[in-house]
Amino acid sequence: MASKNKFTNLPFVTLVVLFFLSTVFYFNCQLFNKDTSVQKVNLEPKQGQKIAAFAEGCFWCSEHIFESIPGVTEVVSGYAGGNTKNPTYELVNTETTGHAETVLVYYDPSKIDYAELCRIFFLSHDPTTFNRQGPDEGSSYRSILFYSSEEELKIAKKIQEEIKEKQIWKDPIVTEYQELKDFYSAEQYHQNFIHNNPNQSYVRAVSIPRYNEFQARYELYKKAKK
Repeated sequence: MASKNKFTNLPFVTLVVLFFLSTVFYFNCQLFNKDTSVQKVNLEPKQGQKIAAFAEGCFWCSEHIFESIPGVTEVVSGYAGGNTKNPTYELVNTETTGHAETVLVYYDPSKIDYAELCRIFFLSHDPTTFNRQGPDEGSSYRSILFYSSEEELKIAKKIQEEIKEKQIWKDPIVTEYQELKDFYSAEQYHQNFIHNNPNQSYVRAVSIPRYNEFQARYELYKKAKK
């Protein structure tokens, strides 16, 4: 069940294609609805819900993955882990704000627990690649697991050890741990992006294959645990 980093030792032509897709992805974003407003989110969840936050590369991909999980009630794409107030997509992409593309996950704890969400986090991206996820490079695409309490931190590290013991990934995990202090929802055109733009080039070439790969890996993992 071990999975290697797909983007290591790729042929030059493949790397050129991935670079092209990443460039198209960036400039396509500039062509969408220019609603550049971002909002600081109140981190108090609704009654009967809890929240979790994860950075694992492109938030379009992450949002689509977590929305597919039973017990998850809502997912918001946004920015966390930095110091600049009200960061915009363009500013975060300068890699100077300290923020990473992040998803804020609202979930029903009677249907899914925090440990399982952490497990999904480690299975839904490659946590061994530093400042990179697939064709996307830079600190805004780094792997961060955000926690809201010492108990959550303890659970998250326990799950990381579980993933390590199962040898899911070949290389050492480089995921950061940060206390969740602030979260800014991204511009409106980023929300539910895959659902609203299923034929967009990056979605078809990167997001959907990543989603399918996660689904297969997660099913194998659940079977192996039984």
